[in-house]
Amino acid sequence: MIHLSNEDIDNFHHVYRINLINSCSGYKSANLLGTKSKVGVENVAVFSSVTHIGSNPPMLGFFLRPTTVFRNTYENIKASGFYTINHIHQPILEDAHHTSAKYDSEISEFDKTNLISEYKNDFEAPFVKDVPLQLAMEYVEEYEIKANNTLLVIGKIVGLHVNEDILEDDGFINLSKANVAAINGLDGYAVPQENNRFGYQRPK
Repeated sequence: MIHLSNEDIDNFHHVYRINLINSCSGYKSANLLGTKSKVGVENVAVFSSVTHIGSNPPMLGFFLRPTTVFRNTYENIKASGFYTINHIHQPILEDAHHTSAKYDSEISEFDKTNLISEYKNDFEAPFVKDVPLQLAMEYVEEYEIKANNTLLVIGKIVGLHVNEDILEDDGFINLSKANVAAINGLDGYAVPQENNRFGYQRPK
């Protein structure tokens, strides 16, 4: 096993260091966040930092890199207060990853990929059509991570659309049945094939 010290990591080429640190944390969720600007331009972007915050009320968070440059997703969320989270599955991997390209705010990633936007239940932000799990989100609050000037944005789930065949009797959403992907690092995608569930554990 190779040992890498903090000094070693600091001395790596920046691309090598970015790949190393982004992949060492393990598999992450693969999601597309859908938003709409104040002038009606749709935006969709891949995020690997969506995380569970709490179940009651149902809240999720995601991390944003420093906002010293214009970030369309963040600006749209702050302007409207609403966004969607859409799970990336195998058929859309390449198009989903392309949304990481930095387009100007007047250009919609939906127009640059085969991804299709759709609207449900009069919700303001666009969903990604045909994905197996779609979440309607309302902005709640944000926290600055002072150590590296990133933001933790927290939203409340105000609607959930899920394919019936992946929703199990106990409420578990079986993402593997829908070929939902996970992200390894910045650009590695994996599609889990099965789940092993062991149930809630108590001391023996």
